[in-house]
Amino acid sequence: MANGSRQAAWEFFGTELKRRREEAGLTQVELGARVFISGAYIGQFEQAIRKPQLDIAQRIDVVLQTDGIFERLCKKLIDDHRFADYFAAVAELEALALKICEFAPTVVPGLLQTEAYARAVTVAPNPFVTDAYVKEKVDARLERARILSDATRPEYWAILHENVLRVPVGGQEAMAEQLEHIARLMRERVVVVTVLPQAAGAHAMMAGDLRLMEFDDAPPVAYTETSFSGTLIDEPAVVKRTQRAYDLLRVAALSPEASLALIESAAEDYRRCASTT
Repeated sequence: MANGSRQAAWEFFGTELKRRREEAGLTQVELGARVFISGAYIGQFEQAIRKPQLDIAQRIDVVLQTDGIFERLCKKLIDDHRFADYFAAVAELEALALKICEFAPTVVPGLLQTEAYARAVTVAPNPFVTDAYVKEKVDARLERARILSDATRPEYWAILHENVLRVPVGGQEAMAEQLEHIARLMRERVVVVTVLPQAAGAHAMMAGDLRLMEFDDAPPVAYTETSFSGTLIDEPAVVKRTQRAYDLLRVAALSPEASLALIESAAEDYRRCASTT
């Protein structure tokens, strides 16, 4: 993980720790005493100056009754091989988000991917990896997607560039299945997906993917990604700029109804091609 991304994630850890501690009515000294460290250490955790060891994070969860959130965050930040280093913290944060907004210029977002599509985008840049590696990555992506089926699922919005619909990732059959899956989620009102048409020309995010996440009583964050790196952003002024970029993408996109029609039409085309080959 890039240093900036990791630091931003630890800062989120500290912000959330302070919020949960104050909700419990504890001072830094009082919490420190209950988890067998000094109050000054708790303050340094909250300011992201020091990083807690896993056993301390586990004790904090017990005292604050936080259902393992700090243990999970700590594990993701310390060592999680299921995701690229720069994405591990983002995967944990999305599980905490109340609202997720994504823009995908080239590839279907991970939370919307089917197994066949996820396998194809995993193998394409890694032609010599083992089957075990591919399975680990695909399983992790499908596990992330389960948040959309939870009763407490986040509000999820996605803008797909039309290019995403036109590239037959994994072949005709896999692409038909992928677009049918997105259409089904749209019709079931699980997600809101719109399409930025190719005719829109230049747009507000020409250089990569964009994700915005909002939380309960914690500041929003943004995440941008290119092929081999990603950056987690929590600086308010920069997050505000990314939100404006997303707003510009939203007004340039087709309506949800027109987008659904386009996605279903593309799926039918792929399905027709698959049946004739």
